[in-house]
Amino acid sequence: MNDAAVILLSGGMDSAVLLAWAVKRHGTVHTLNFNYGSKHSRKEIAMARLLAQNCGAVFTEVDLPFFGTLFTSSLLLSGEEIPDGPYRADSISSTVVPFRNGIMLSVAAGYAETHAIPLVLIASHAGDHPVYPDCTNDFIEAMSRAATLGTFAGVRIEAPFAGLDKRAIARIGRDMGVDFTRTWSCYKGLDLHCGTCATCLERKYALEHDSGLDPTRYLA
Repeated sequence: MNDAAVILLSGGMDSAVLLAWAVKRHGTVHTLNFNYGSKHSRKEIAMARLLAQNCGAVFTEVDLPFFGTLFTSSLLLSGEEIPDGPYRADSISSTVVPFRNGIMLSVAAGYAETHAIPLVLIASHAGDHPVYPDCTNDFIEAMSRAATLGTFAGVRIEAPFAGLDKRAIARIGRDMGVDFTRTWSCYKGLDLHCGTCATCLERKYALEHDSGLDPTRYLA
């Protein structure tokens, strides 16, 4: 049986931990990084490529140029400015990219089918659920059923960190020696993490910034 796996590797801290986790459990790991025209894609892609290279994983960059013209989101280069502050329904919903994970998981399922790989992994977690509808357990399970029904290989989609929050994932990564300085979270895509957008605030919480455990350099 093929024990390879495909993972969605954004270059963020959650997917970096997932990569380290998957490499310990699968003979071959294929990583897919999606360039969909986000403000931080330049930073994410560079990190993802380096992470895959350091783990000996197969790296493939997938261009999705239609996102910027078909969809509206402040996360995209075509969108408004990224809001500062913690996740709130009245502000952070602007960063939702419509059905992003559904589209990426569909591509990943097709890639897995092409390479006779039975498993696709995504790093969505419990902290994503209230904000992003395409990160919930119900959604991932529904996509897995669709992928299994729609492929000869019966491809499965799993989210191993679905029951964990971001701090728990960071601790797993720290125990495995993940270098979080080689990951990117900030939605603004500046040279350094801004330290004030919702993803930076989440990163600070996850990496226990207040306890001095966060190695990230921030502008604020």
